[in-house]
This record gives sequence, C-alpha cells and structure tokens, in this order.
Amino acid sequence: MKNSDMGKFVTLEGIEGVGKTSNLRYIKQLLETGGQSCVVTREPGGTRLGEALRGLLLSHSDENMSADAELLMMFAARAEHLDKVILPALERGQTVLCDRFTEATYAYQGGGRQLDISKIRSLESLVQGDLRPDLTLVLDAPVEIGRARAGSRSRPDRIEKEQNDFFQRVRKAYLDLADRHPQRICLIDASLEITAVQLQIREKLHEYDILEIQHAE
Repeated sequence: MKNSDMGKFVTLEGIEGVGKTSNLRYIKQLLETGGQSCVVTREPGGTRLGEALRGLLLSHSDENMSADAELLMMFAARAEHLDKVILPALERGQTVLCDRFTEATYAYQGGGRQLDISKIRSLESLVQGDLRPDLTLVLDAPVEIGRARAGSRSRPDRIEKEQNDFFQRVRKAYLDLADRHPQRICLIDASLEITAVQLQIREKLHEYDILEIQHAE
C-alpha cells in the first residue's frame, strides 16, 4: 500500500488525558515550520461517515453496545478514513498526523474489552493490507493522572465512563504493543511537564526522519 514516494504517516496514542490533542498541534507546527504539508485527522472520525460513527461509539447514552459491534464500527470508520483521507494524502506526499489509529483498537477493544486479538488482526489485514504508521508515539502516564486530567475538561463519553481496571488494561496493552513493535512504536513519558514531553517527541521525530534536525534548531 505504501511506497518510498509517499508521505509519512504518524499516529499519536494513549489513554484519556495524556495530551494527544495539544501534542498533535505541536507536531503540526514543527513540521509546517520546516516546510512540510500536513494533514491532521482523528479516529474514529476524519470523514462524514467516520464522524457519524464516532457519535454513536462515544455517545453519552447509557445504552450498551456489544464489544463486537464496537469493533466492527471502528474498522468501518477506518476503512472509509483510509480511502477518503489518509491514503490520498500520503499519495500526494503529505505527512498525515492522526489522533489514534489501529493501536487504539488493540488497546481499547483488545485490552480494555478483552476481545480475541485474532479478530483485530484479521480486520487489520482486511482493511489496511500492509499499511502501518511510520511512527506511533504512545503518550504514557499512570491511569490516575490521565483520568484526573481528562475529568477536569469535559463530561465523560461512553468509553471515558469505564472503570479504572478497564483503563489499566488499555494502558498495559499499549505498553505491550510498544514492547512488541519497537521499530515503529515509541513510548513518551506524558506524566512530565509539557516542555519535557515535547522534547521527547521532537527527538523521536528526528530519530525517525520525520523532522529534519535543522528545522528544530
């Protein structure tokens, strides 16, 4: 799916409250200052269909949704997202910055919901082929810190209403993913002050040739 002429694909991951949105803006500013054209998007979402599915997935409603239905909706949104936004941007040579991608499915539906990982792998292969992000930054912080930060900003959505043990499983799944795929998934200590977090991010962007060193000096 991806060749050497295509743009770079960078994703940010992590539990609620770790600063994905603000750090995505930081990365965009860094790259655009260096002359790169960036597309910033999110999952679930990024397209009209994806945003409609996001509304259902994150609804404040107390109505239960089966874990399998949740998983299939995530990948339906992702298929549309790839077709309409991500792949066209990469083919134009743009850098795609995405707030969550398939690692979130492994973490939330695999870890949090405890779904069979083989289901996720099968859907990943069906929807993405061999496409994977060039770099995934997992912003990591203890669950208590993330939830305290998230709780101060808005009313919790359907997933944010889950209990601490759910988010402990999500966090562990992210840590396991970083351990299994060190060539493209990097941990960032998001419990630190924002300047220290952004220094780690900038170093990883240099290391993975997403950001040229002279542009950050």
